[in-house]
Amino acid sequence: MADSTPISPGRRLRDAWAHGPIAIPGVFNPLVAKMAERLGFHAVYLSGGALSAGNGVPDIGLLALTEFTQAAQLTAQATTLPLLCDADTGFGEALNVERTVRMFESAGVAGIHLEDQEMPKRCGHLSGKSVVSAEVMVAKIRAAVAAKKDKDFVVLARTDAKGVHGFDDAVTRAKMYLDAGADGIFPEAMESREEFERFAKAVPGATLLANMTEFGKSPNIDVKALGAMGYRLILFPLTAFRAAMKTAEDTLRDLMTNGVQTASIPNMQTRAELYDVLGYTGYEERDRAYFGG
Repeated sequence: MADSTPISPGRRLRDAWAHGPIAIPGVFNPLVAKMAERLGFHAVYLSGGALSAGNGVPDIGLLALTEFTQAAQLTAQATTLPLLCDADTGFGEALNVERTVRMFESAGVAGIHLEDQEMPKRCGHLSGKSVVSAEVMVAKIRAAVAAKKDKDFVVLARTDAKGVHGFDDAVTRAKMYLDAGADGIFPEAMESREEFERFAKAVPGATLLANMTEFGKSPNIDVKALGAMGYRLILFPLTAFRAAMKTAEDTLRDLMTNGVQTASIPNMQTRAELYDVLGYTGYEERDRAYFGG
């Protein structure tokens, strides 16, 4: 008899990067996650930066764990794609990280990444960061691994040490984090193509994530090139968010200036296109069926 056990989100993410490299777009609401799935992406990402900005606050650790996991649950329910989530610094110390993992796993996500910054944290591509000791981060990783119920739930370790203590410290920390049980490493704010390549060579065999955010310290490198270096997960955390926010601003400015939205209509998603993404017809058909129509 065939095994009918559902494949967990974590297993689906691992299978995706095993055939990678994979581009993982940031999706700032569940509808965008649906769009990403229809377009053929293999995984999606919930960015703490986008979540914070969407709530009108900067990415400095102001939102609570429950706000993150509520957004994660709604997003995970909207798509069959595995969802990777930003879990900031784990929302506390090692024992807090246990709860963080359990709540994200219960929300239906595939995995999280934890970072080694001190609070108050800040965007990884800004100056003035500070990091906890490697030993403190190792304890958090151990707690995260111990807390997960599904062995395939993904725990990635992000290190911001390169911008604080230098490249060599980032490599040393990466090896310590892998030894502690991390499934992969996210080296934040590499400043050149050569640094990305050096890091991959310095941590051979590790599952690596490259962050291709815009307007930061890292150059924008394509998925194929990063894959050739050894990176399996290529993150585009705010790409769609930034484009959407710029379009929203331009649309509002035009409306304010002209008192009518007609000039913006060619750039809009139509009602039919929206309903198609939402599967609106299926909802109507099921509703009629429940009433015997």
